[in-house]
Amino acid sequence: MATIKYNNAYIEDWLTIVGPKEAESKLKKIDYKMDDYYFGEKTFEQCEIKMQRLIIDNILNNNNLKKEDINILIGGDLLDQISVSNYAASDNRISMLGIYSACATFAESLIIGSMFLKESSIKNVLTITSSHNKTAERCYRFPIEYGYPKKGVSTCTVTAGITTLLKKDEGKIKIESATIGKVIEKGIVDIFNMGAIMVPSAANTLYEHLKDLKRDVSYYDLILTGDLGCTGAEIFKEYMKKEYNINVSKHIDAGCEIYLKSDEISSGGSGPSALPLILFNKIIFSGKYKKILIIATGSLHSRTLANQKISIPSIAHAVSLEVL
Repeated sequence: MATIKYNNAYIEDWLTIVGPKEAESKLKKIDYKMDDYYFGEKTFEQCEIKMQRLIIDNILNNNNLKKEDINILIGGDLLDQISVSNYAASDNRISMLGIYSACATFAESLIIGSMFLKESSIKNVLTITSSHNKTAERCYRFPIEYGYPKKGVSTCTVTAGITTLLKKDEGKIKIESATIGKVIEKGIVDIFNMGAIMVPSAANTLYEHLKDLKRDVSYYDLILTGDLGCTGAEIFKEYMKKEYNINVSKHIDAGCEIYLKSDEISSGGSGPSALPLILFNKIIFSGKYKKILIIATGSLHSRTLANQKISIPSIAHAVSLEVL
């Protein structure tokens, strides 16, 4: 497995936007929030495009940067052909790399952005990712109007967008190292049980990360997984003990942390925006943790293949962060 060390990669700033349900949840800080799922647009998809454009424009303004100051924009979303990010980028006219690792896209953007910062000509990198409950539901499952009942292991796609500004000058958070995950599948065909699908990938990436860097799990103040959900989070701890004999005690799953129990969201939240939303608007904001390992998890399914009952693969990328 590929593990990379960085010397000059920092997260200088970040901005988030959240949907109405997320604004009423467990977050400690909110930058922008929407009152509904349309945000003044005609469709949910156009709403998500507007979400990305808003936070990109404002992170530039907050840092006194112009679009031409950004060397590269890296990001993606959940929709077909990462269409939301592509449309948002067409307005920004910044050189772009569109990426896709499903709900692991945020970590992938940090990994690639940090590698670009090793080049002397690259000064500023932006990353972007988003998810929208309504766009994802009708892209991956059923028409929203169908009103199908969800299983208890199901998660709810988070409505939110996150952008980060990466620089090589010392910033607020150091990107210390990263481990690129492997695609793993264990024969699961249930599209609703994404936590169980992603656990083997998350566990393997954590094991390989610790092995490659010769670290004990206690090295980190917190291990933050992406969107295993409450059900998947419990399976993850059991799996780590059984397969690798590692006790993961200082662990939080972002998907399990977003919604209140009263929200009746089955097993919690999911989507590429779940992990960065909890990371920046709760974990970092608390000031309790200095060494954080984020493990973004992605279920790599498509509706077409899922309907063919083909087992669903997954991937997980790990990024080691040091809060300065």
